Amino acid sequence: MITMMTENGVVQGRYKRVIARWIGLGLVTLFLSVNALAQAGGAELQQKLAALKQSAAANQQRLHKYQWTEVQQVTYKGDTKPQQQFMCQYGPDGKVQKFPMSPQQQPSGGKLKQRIVEKKKDEMVQYMGQVKSLLAMYVPPNPQKMQQAMQAGNVSLSRDAGAGLVNLTFKNYEQPGDQMVVAFDPNAKKIVNLNINTYMGETKDAVTLIVDFSSLPDGTNYAEKTVLNVAAKQIVVTTLNTNYHLFGAAQ
Repeated sequence: MITMMTENGVVQGRYKRVIARWIGLGLVTLFLSVNALAQAGGAELQQKLAALKQSAAANQQRLHKYQWTEVQQVTYKGDTKPQQQFMCQYGPDGKVQKFPMSPQQQPSGGKLKQRIVEKKKDEMVQYMGQVKSLLAMYVPPNPQKMQQAMQAGNVSLSRDAGAGLVNLTFKNYEQPGDQMVVAFDPNAKKIVNLNINTYMGETKDAVTLIVDFSSLPDGTNYAEKTVLNVAAKQIVVTTLNTNYHLFGAAQ
């Protein structure tokens, strides 16, 4: 009886050791598989990010050769303001210069009302100038900042299989808690869309920007339409960019 119990114990012990080995091998295999997938995913992310950075830098150089017309529509507290048109081009400092093409409207009413309207207008112009400066940190995407986000582990990749695109999501890109999603066509090596969520000073003062891109006949990519929403001020600015032509070329 004792011998039988001892033999059963030995057999059970062997089974336990075999099972433990199987479990151990399974865990090792699982770890190696997960690690391999992570490395493959990281390599793909680096590859797509490198293509995005190269495309953005080369495209920006081509854009500097163009002039274009910007049509801007502002809605303030639900009230649609008259459209404005600007002739745009890049200046020597690399920033976009705008020259009004439409007549500037003068406020109606008495002098006191005109001064009040002008003061509010100046305040709004100043505020929107600050918004513009903020968004210039995102558009066009800066290759160096994108690389910094990658090194900080703030970039992720997802696929839009139906459209043939990859989405690169950058978090804490310019400010803590912000987000920029770049929809990128890896075959054409072009940005298709930008979706930016940021803020002015405090996170409660949210600013969103959606940018849809298109291409010129020579392949240069440009922001065809942008929709800016400044919820705190109830301002929506829709911009269309058209009539691109090289400097000195006939329009």
